[in-house]
Amino acid sequence: MEEFILFIITFIFVFVLYQLFLIGPRKKKKAKKELIEIRYLETRYALDVKKISYPQLLQICAIVSSLDISMIVWIIVHIHPLWLMLLVGFIAIFLFILISYHFVYLFYKKKGMVKDGKHK
Repeated sequence: MEEFILFIITFIFVFVLYQLFLIGPRKKKKAKKELIEIRYLETRYALDVKKISYPQLLQICAIVSSLDISMIVWIIVHIHPLWLMLLVGFIAIFLFILISYHFVYLFYKKKGMVKDGKHK
């Protein structure tokens, strides 16, 4: 039960930080810099950002990134040697990001929001 509470608290904390510092400023005005997650989706999967509601995409990125970070924290809490914790966390970050944003791509592909219907 304590691990579940840690997961929820981490998710809420990261999501609020994402909303305050990354999503909020971009929703109010078109920021010159877009999120790295959105650039990744555009280049890797040919996501057509012109067809997508930009605020919705920002919210999905915030939720996915918050879930990724929460799951990684939940996993590395169970590992005791510090060097192993760092190694597992480092590897898990890349795996979780690749897998979770592939699911985001599949979601938008199903809705027809990908250029030419396929990715590179």
